[in-house]
This record gives sequence, structure tokens and C-alpha cells, in this order.
Amino acid sequence: MISLESDYITGAHPEILRRLIETNMEAESGYGLDRYSESAKEKIRAACVCPEAEVEFLVGGTQTNSVIISTMLKDWQGVVAARTGHVSMHEAGAIEYSGHEVMEIPQKDGKIDAETLGRYLADVYADGNLEHMMYPGMVYISHPTEYGTLYTKKELEDIADVCHQYELPLFMDGARLGYGIMSLDTDVTLEDIARICDVFYIGGTKVGALCGEAVVFTKHNRPQHFVHSIKKRGALLAKGRLLGIQFDTLFTDGLYFEISRHAIEMAEEMKKIFHRKGYAFYLESPTNQQFIILENGKMEELKKDVAFSFWEKYDETHTVVRFATCWSTTEEDLKRLEAVL
Repeated sequence: MISLESDYITGAHPEILRRLIETNMEAESGYGLDRYSESAKEKIRAACVCPEAEVEFLVGGTQTNSVIISTMLKDWQGVVAARTGHVSMHEAGAIEYSGHEVMEIPQKDGKIDAETLGRYLADVYADGNLEHMMYPGMVYISHPTEYGTLYTKKELEDIADVCHQYELPLFMDGARLGYGIMSLDTDVTLEDIARICDVFYIGGTKVGALCGEAVVFTKHNRPQHFVHSIKKRGALLAKGRLLGIQFDTLFTDGLYFEISRHAIEMAEEMKKIFHRKGYAFYLESPTNQQFIILENGKMEELKKDVAFSFWEKYDETHTVVRFATCWSTTEEDLKRLEAVL
């Protein structure tokens, strides 16, 4: 079976496993107070060119989104997001469970734009019944989006300008951030993201780690008693070293960027294969996720040899599916895929 189901279908990059084994018998303080977590934070600040950044580690993406949103919002505020946003569609109501509404706005190819956001916020504040409604308190985007699309630097800056106008923090979900910044078709760098966003996170789970996300607050805006709030929500890992060692490894000698670029290179090759074989794209992503339209009979046949993800129904006889590359995807995997196709 060829697995292109997602970017977290294999364990961890061998260098991470080596470091975990190498440090296994060392006694370190818990809850992220170990020296590896401190080292990782310094390396992340350097990579972001943001020496004042405040960095914390959490275990997974849904947990991270929920903790950030619930700690940064007042209890009468909601988070504005695209209708196709991860917090809108694929988190089983985690945000609503925290007592906050996801305030959905229209999108195109997974992205929101500054004009739509500005119009939506203006309409909300012009509503005479606002006192009885959820107030917007934050804007959520992901980069890449759920459809593997990317924001340009100008698009991010324009969205941030609207956020500043309404005094709303801009939060970027970076579960797959490595694949966004290492895409062959982007003008956005990690430094740009740190400058433009108020808070974002660098995904490890989907980019070579066993688990882990690095949350970065860039404007001296980490919520007070943030670690206390993480623990209150059941999200504080006692053996925080597990996360610290992984991120310290990922941000040593550019490993995070190296393995992200590898996944992009594999995705570009995979894209060529689908083109050669005459498959239809739902859209052409510049990242590690590719969305293909399959006839339902062909989809069932292909499932016998290839693992991929259902994405959405296209019409009565076709389905949009997703193929994803990652740090462990090999040229041999792609050759086998081409043979099956």
C-alpha cells in the first residue's frame, strides 16, 4: 500500500528519534522548564528574526487552536474565520466547546480577503442588536489553507490592516507552516509572518515531529498566566522535554526548512504525474497537498493500492480527494503511484 493520506502518517524524522534516545536518561525539569525547551525557543526567535517573541509548546493542532482562541478572547467574543477554515470544519466543535462562536465569512480557495473581512466587521458593528450578539474578538487564518493555498505578503498585510483598524489580533494556524514558507510559489517568509501576525504557531506534528506545535506571540501579547491556562485546559505536558527536544532538533541546521522543501519537491513531482496521466485537479496547490477529482468507481479501485483522504463530494459521480506528501515521501513512492494510476 502506498500511503499519501496525510503528512503525519509516519513517525518522526530519524534525527529527532536519535536526539530523543540520546537524551533519554538525562534528568530535566518538567512542564517545559527544561534546557532543551529554552534552547528551542531561542532558535525559533532567531528563525523568526523576532527576539522579543514569546514561545510556548503544545502537543497538537486542535489543542493549540482551542487554547489560543479561548485564552485570548473575552467570554463575549468570537473568532472570525473562513467558512472552510479548520476551526470551522474539522475540529469537532472544539472552539464552540470552549464557549466561543466561530463567526464564518465567505472565502475563495480557502482564503479570506481584506475587503470581505472589512465589510463583515463593518456590518457587525452597524447592527442595532449587537449588544445581544457575539462580538468579533480575533481573526483566524491558516497558511497553508485547508485547500493548500497560500496568502501573499500583500494579502496578509491588508488583512492585518483591517484587524488593526478594529483592534483585533490576527492569529495564523501554522500546522503546515513549513510547507507554506518553503513553497516554490510564495513571497512570504517566517520573518514576514512574525512581523504581520499577532500570534501564530509553527507546526511540528505535520512537519517531521512525533507531535508538537510551537506557539509564537510576537507583540508582547501572551495572555497572563498562559501556562496556568494551558494546564487548566488539560493541555500541559508534564514531560515538556519531549516537545523541546523535537523543536530544538527541527531548528538546528535548518532541518525544519530542509524537510519541508523535500515534501514540496515530492509534491511537485506528484503533480506532474497526475498531469501526465490526465487527471483533473480541483485546484492546483503550491504546497504538499494536491486535490484531485476522481470518478467514484475509479476512487474505489484506487483505494486498493493507495491511501488518500476524502475531501468533499464534487457531484453525483465524482469526489474530490487529497494526496499529501511529507518528510518521508520517497521517489519510489511516486514511481509506484504512477504505475498504479
